[in-house]
Amino acid sequence: MAVTVILEPAGRCCWDEPMHIMVRGLAPGQQVTLRASPRDEKGALFRAHARYCADGDGELDLVRAPALGGSFAGLEPMGLIWALEPEKPLLRLVKRDVQTPFTVELEVLEGHEPEPQRVLGRVVHERYFLPPGVRREPVRAARVRATLFLPPGMGPFPGVIDLFGSGGGLCEYRASLLSGHGFAVLALAYFRFEDLPEYLNDVHLEYFEEAVDFMLQHPKVKGPNIGLLGFSKGGDLCLSMASFLKGITATVLINSCVANTITPLHYKDMTIPSLGNDLGKHTITESGLMDCVNIWNNPLEEPDHRSLIPLEKAQGPFLFIVGKDDHNWKSEFYAHIASAWLQAHGKDRPQIIYYPGAGHCIDPPYFPPRIASVHAFLGQAMFFGGEPGAHSKAQVDAWQQIQTFFHKHLDGKKSVKHSKI
Repeated sequence: MAVTVILEPAGRCCWDEPMHIMVRGLAPGQQVTLRASPRDEKGALFRAHARYCADGDGELDLVRAPALGGSFAGLEPMGLIWALEPEKPLLRLVKRDVQTPFTVELEVLEGHEPEPQRVLGRVVHERYFLPPGVRREPVRAARVRATLFLPPGMGPFPGVIDLFGSGGGLCEYRASLLSGHGFAVLALAYFRFEDLPEYLNDVHLEYFEEAVDFMLQHPKVKGPNIGLLGFSKGGDLCLSMASFLKGITATVLINSCVANTITPLHYKDMTIPSLGNDLGKHTITESGLMDCVNIWNNPLEEPDHRSLIPLEKAQGPFLFIVGKDDHNWKSEFYAHIASAWLQAHGKDRPQIIYYPGAGHCIDPPYFPPRIASVHAFLGQAMFFGGEPGAHSKAQVDAWQQIQTFFHKHLDGKKSVKHSKI
């Protein structure tokens, strides 16, 4: 019998959707190695492999069969995707053009040898980033540089502004995937893109206010409020937006600081200085990576308390997503500060979800955990923290928690459909 690789969904599916992998036509108990091999948009090769044994019927089902070693071990139905590693060290699997898919070659190889050669079966699978019916609309409105993603249907839809961190540029993949779950999402650039400033110097909140106004005036966006989603530096910008701007009712922070960071923030006649840091306090890991977790000053101490964002002024609730192994900065400590600060001002306690073993870079599901990579802006090889298996599980759960939070506070819905894998 010929060896057949069966995928569900067959052929192609959305990146944040789980994939069911099965192999049929093997001998009972046969030892095989499964290997996944996509290339990124620049042609760089990424690979993951795992060793398995077929069952008594000569079949292999990754939902039931544990990996016996390789890039991962144990019951990990999506391990061949989240455990992908670059052939060239420190490369990150990132999606810049959401209009094209990643193509993944899945192979079944004979035996458990370190470098198995004989291919028993092969299938090609596409994982796309623009869900069916989602519309992508570039936005160049006054100063705003962004891309708006709209779900299928007439709308209006609950609106979210999505901000990334200090790498700059316009990152669309999280916004495009989130739009597939019923949100109008604006991926917003704020430096290092087109005619925006090249460097992160003297940020003015009026720019972000224009983006909020754009969303609230858009006929496909359900008012009278929108939500914010921010990662790293984008998170403290979202805190500032929620604290000073109108029309914001729900804010999600992924490993964010509660103080303004990197550069002063200006709004009208007010300036919030940036949190101090001492690069001399960085350490170098055994692998030669820069670890910056201890370089940041304590925002509760003089004179850095002036960099704290007055989040008690915000109208809507907060959700803090916290990786407990974050090595970019002390996200867990900052979430504690936010909770104590809000309660001291008579506000509701924020929702905080802690993920043991998760590092700084919590992405949508099945992205290979970015434990270390070259920082896009600093040009340094950075250690961001995280244990791959725990970090991957955190990404799956956090993605569902984010959707639930936004549906509840922007759309009045209670829950979302959870992954079965």
